Amino acid sequence: MLWSPFLLVAHGGVLLAKALGSNVPDDGFSAPYRYAMAFGTGLYGFLALLLSFCLACKYVGPIWAFVATLAIWWGSSLPFYMYFNPSWSHAHSAFVVALFLWYWDATRERRSLPQWLLLGMIVGLMLDVYYLNSMVVSVLAVEAVGQYAKILRSQSTSSPSFLELLVRHLLFGFAVIVVMIPTFVSRWIVYGGPFETGYVTIRDFLWRSPVFFSVLFSSNHGLLAWTPLLVLAILGLLLFTFRFPKVGVPLSTAVVAFYLFVSFYPDWAGISSYGNRFFVSLTPIFILGLAYLLQRVAVHYSHPRSALLVCSGVLACFVLWNLGLIYQFGTHLVPARGPISFRQATYNQFYVVPGDLASHLRSYFLRRSDLMRQIEERDIEQQKNSPKR
Repeated sequence: MLWSPFLLVAHGGVLLAKALGSNVPDDGFSAPYRYAMAFGTGLYGFLALLLSFCLACKYVGPIWAFVATLAIWWGSSLPFYMYFNPSWSHAHSAFVVALFLWYWDATRERRSLPQWLLLGMIVGLMLDVYYLNSMVVSVLAVEAVGQYAKILRSQSTSSPSFLELLVRHLLFGFAVIVVMIPTFVSRWIVYGGPFETGYVTIRDFLWRSPVFFSVLFSSNHGLLAWTPLLVLAILGLLLFTFRFPKVGVPLSTAVVAFYLFVSFYPDWAGISSYGNRFFVSLTPIFILGLAYLLQRVAVHYSHPRSALLVCSGVLACFVLWNLGLIYQFGTHLVPARGPISFRQATYNQFYVVPGDLASHLRSYFLRRSDLMRQIEERDIEQQKNSPKR
């Protein structure tokens, strides 16, 4: 749905080119379609960052929102799914979650019926893109509990009343369902039922053996082990929650719900995943948390420029580590599947990556096909040598 504008333009261009004598296939998989798809993914990832920046600017200074946005952009798993693996849904997911949170926060104080309907359409699109984003809807659940409790406690005639709020929530739910019809239809066609997903069924989740620790710290794509910058972002989110509970509590609830879902999910590591790819959806929350932490740190410096230099230097270390690890992952210096050796990865960061990077950059621009073939052969060799499950 989000790619369609770009792919339609590409298809029109291919058809026009064929009418003029070109032999480029109009099959949806030739180079123009792939370039259009990749461009769309990059654009949606950028819009996710822009909306996240706008959300953060409401609560922190713009300089810290900007620095945090840059740091998460290059210090998390997001760039991998924006630029190196654009055919996956994670950059799009970050965009729709950022759009939802930005609009939710903008209308939070007083939301009219049309705004409820528009919010429902955004949520429907958010769930079309990625099922796991249903955990982010807990933001609205926390908000609703507070609203109904306030109405029941006050017994006032102020607007909205209990019935009015209930009607708005029902219409919101109706809007969500309407926007999700394309997903229901496609699931019916592909899997035989509107509620079939093609993924592991709920009954096969790890209900008796959740992996709470591994999701965060395992070398098998643990979130904080692979992207340590998010430790600072989560710490900042906790501080933000104490300072702005009306916003922070719903956002923290969404993060916890997301984390719990992944902890019970059998494929919690994401199989072949850079970092823990599921959490890319929470990019706007991580940016807000990191921005708030930076601002809190900055107040301890007498000169703003000193605070900016120190914070930027620390964040640059996280970014460089992340980019080096992305390079190792993409070239299979570390395995794409299963646990990795962080001892080996650290050695590679300092002694292998700097030398390899220059030669691979030349190959990427001048002999890309040969480079991709070498990487694929290394991946196949690693799979042959890996222990069987």
